[in-house]
Amino acid sequence: MAPETAVRLGFFFGVFVLVALWEFVAPRRVLTTSKISRWTINLGIIVLNPIVIYLVFPVAAGGMAVMAKANGWGLLNNTHWPLWVDVVASVVVLDLIIYLQHVMFHAVPILWRLHLVHHADLDIDITTGLRFHPIEIIVSMGIKLAAVAVVGPPVLAVLIFEVLLNGMAMFNHSNIRLPLAIDRVLRLLVVTPDMHRVHHSIYPQETNSNFGFNLSWWDRFLGTYRAQPRDGHLEMTIGLRQYRDTRGLTFLRILVLPFIGKIGNYAIGRRGAKADS
Repeated sequence: MAPETAVRLGFFFGVFVLVALWEFVAPRRVLTTSKISRWTINLGIIVLNPIVIYLVFPVAAGGMAVMAKANGWGLLNNTHWPLWVDVVASVVVLDLIIYLQHVMFHAVPILWRLHLVHHADLDIDITTGLRFHPIEIIVSMGIKLAAVAVVGPPVLAVLIFEVLLNGMAMFNHSNIRLPLAIDRVLRLLVVTPDMHRVHHSIYPQETNSNFGFNLSWWDRFLGTYRAQPRDGHLEMTIGLRQYRDTRGLTFLRILVLPFIGKIGNYAIGRRGAKADS
């Protein structure tokens, strides 16, 4: 196993176990559906996606960074800044690209069809942060590889970014209780569970807010920040209006959902972006 893969897997399983235990000891919300059923479906998708990526892409983001360095591709491979500057700049720029990609998946109806699989979860916890349709994962990976080729980040920066992205996706989707004072301070820099939970609200205006996964700056600077859900964190409804029946959200059904499901009023630019009705 390559050292990069070992580091990523180590951090992944470490964060997963830690946050899962935190959810068990101090949950923020009472779940409305069967956790065993949801986890079976979500973990099935989580296991499937790396297999799909391996079959489709000959290199990962770290490999692309090596290729970019060898061929002089990318902005940072043609500058002479100190390594630490390149690393910090790379992580920040890649995080902005992920934010913009997330907005795009809400703005383009055909991409929203893929992304709605993530939002169709009727509860939100650590597994929701990793529940994405395999085709969305392929598109996202293509964007990430292109971003690495254009930015030219050091391999170290890519590793740090990948670890942060996976870890923060699990953290900010988690059903954990944080003291409100700590949440207010943390969200000045990073996306907290309370901040991101708003994004999974049943109301379209709230779904189309708080797109960040790691740094909270982009939502604040670009006008997509919403501090709290209208119904409060304990009473808010998670998911999409058109998918409320767990019997229609089986593993196989979720995989075909983008092709047969209803798009609803959630995509930005449609009626749902302007009204909650």
